[in-house]
Amino acid sequence: MTTTHEEYDLVVIGGGVNGTGITVDAAGRGLKVLLCEKADLASATSSNSSKLIHGGLRYLEHYEFGLVKQALAERETLLKKAPHIIWPMRFILPHRPHLRPAWMIRMGLFLYDNLAKRNVLKGSCGVRFTDQSPMVAEINKGFEYSDGWVDDARLVTLNAVDAQSKGATILTRTQCVSAKRSNDQWEIALENTLNGDIKNIKAKAIINAAGPWVKNFFDTALKKKSPKNIRLIKGSHFVVPKIHNDDQAYILQNEDKRIVFVLPYEDDYSLVGTTDVEYTGNPLEAEISEEETEYLVDIVNKHFKKKISAADVVHSFSGVRPLLDDESSSPDAITRDYTLELEDEHGKAPLLSVYGGKITTYRKLSESAVTQICKYFPKATAPWTKDAPIPGGDFESQDLLLETLELAYPFLPKPLLKRYVRTYGTHSHVLLQGACSLDDLGENFGAGLFDKEVNYLIDNEWAMTADDILWRRTKMGLRLTPVQKSDLSQHVISLLNEEKKAQVA
Repeated sequence: MTTTHEEYDLVVIGGGVNGTGITVDAAGRGLKVLLCEKADLASATSSNSSKLIHGGLRYLEHYEFGLVKQALAERETLLKKAPHIIWPMRFILPHRPHLRPAWMIRMGLFLYDNLAKRNVLKGSCGVRFTDQSPMVAEINKGFEYSDGWVDDARLVTLNAVDAQSKGATILTRTQCVSAKRSNDQWEIALENTLNGDIKNIKAKAIINAAGPWVKNFFDTALKKKSPKNIRLIKGSHFVVPKIHNDDQAYILQNEDKRIVFVLPYEDDYSLVGTTDVEYTGNPLEAEISEEETEYLVDIVNKHFKKKISAADVVHSFSGVRPLLDDESSSPDAITRDYTLELEDEHGKAPLLSVYGGKITTYRKLSESAVTQICKYFPKATAPWTKDAPIPGGDFESQDLLLETLELAYPFLPKPLLKRYVRTYGTHSHVLLQGACSLDDLGENFGAGLFDKEVNYLIDNEWAMTADDILWRRTKMGLRLTPVQKSDLSQHVISLLNEEKKAQVA
């Protein structure tokens, strides 16, 4: 056990999109912040989303106009903040008259186009499907509208990178095991989940952004009752080889009134999802069921000429969404809005807990949470995140940045540079510093994942396992063979062991 006199203004519990968003916002306002995450950054819900920055067209049916309006406005903000990992995408909604009449869809799209100002994204329109369309013959018309795509896990990691650059301390594989008020502040015990070491610190405030574990944090660390209940809803997705060659995504209606997305994914694949299933287990152990797979396969095959089966699935993932329990009868009707619960003791040692939310509104949620906490810190500065680029996002367009990289590194293949643009943005220059030839990137672990990139992710982005690198810092897990993944895993273990020995020495 290590007892320190380290004191922080704010400790943030949870390394998902809300936790990292709150941490960077608070650090940028001058607070001394520590974030602890018991696993890897974005290891649960925030890396297992549908990967969309969207207003939520279907939420209009549940009269969530305020949520949709806020989310629509945030699309434009995030597209400007992170053009390397967030970009516009057109969505095609095939029309099936027996599910929703055309007038209802047109009215919904009119609201979607006009509830918030659009500067980047094009408005909606009707479309006709020809013989060349990937749709089955019975579906001959539909609608097209705009939303955004996001690399969800990288959004989380880059917020953490930004927070650290502003002075925040980021501790992964570190769990808050107890927190209690004493002398107008918090006494907090942090456990290293790798070796069991305990570190004791103090903080003036805590924000509980533990996502699916927000209530569990009350039970285990705070030893008190959570003021709100949540419902855990599992959303599952799978990845198959490309179903169609269009650049657009498809949003498919189903007889149960739900919708399913078919999204262009990593150039060669289609991402299909999601489901809505009540969940009671450990969120880190959530996985797609046979029933969910069959459900998604069936919906795809009702719409597309190209048929798929469970045998085509090359990867799947399930995220558990911690939604505020509003007593809705069905999972898909539960609000995706968020609630912030703030309480203190005689005006000191505040605790703010985050319930619900969606990735599109993470910045607004973070701004609101930090603004509430800053009432206890009169020297804190004003909100600042709306117009500030996310690390690597200080450029105009992906195409122009790619041209710049091709001129600077003509010895590197264009597909590799394109991946760097969509992963690191302008930080590609930091990654490639000192490289004068392809050989300078070191060992190729497969599909263009070189040693130089692996080292960069370990040194700069808290990667500690092969899975951290293959599925959250990148999506190279889709490309590497089992043998290549095993070789990478052994390499990462070896690197970290050498690092530990050097620290001891």
